Amino acid sequence: MSVQSEAFLSKREEEEIVEAIRIAESKTSGEIRVHLEPSTGKQDIFERAMEVFHALKMDNTKEANGVLIYVAVEDRNFVIYGDKGINDVVADDFWESTKDLIVSHFKEGRFKDGLVEGVLKAGEQLKKHFPWDEDDTNELSDQISKG
Repeated sequence: MSVQSEAFLSKREEEEIVEAIRIAESKTSGEIRVHLEPSTGKQDIFERAMEVFHALKMDNTKEANGVLIYVAVEDRNFVIYGDKGINDVVADDFWESTKDLIVSHFKEGRFKDGLVEGVLKAGEQLKKHFPWDEDDTNELSDQISKG
């Protein structure tokens, strides 16, 4: 059974994810985006996530602290992709607990819950290294992008 990215989340579920992004970003200068597309094709998922990261201009943040949660819906796969500023300061397994949390929901078919909790956990992780301060501006859209 093929899951189309349009049917993957309802409009209301998408709005809940966007709200989670706003909440997460209120505690960190980091920028979080969620991108959905049907498939990576034959491309490696990490390479495709990196392409999307650059296409969304997520590599243009002041502190290089953008995080992309890239989901290939029909492939039933996802990647959490962090920019250089994050990867330079965190442990190698920094995203493992966030990834595990998302996977636990996805296995149960609760895609919205997985993404909401993953976004909020990513925000908590980012807050440790990139705390919010009053000079921070929202550099990137909070909307879910689709390919």
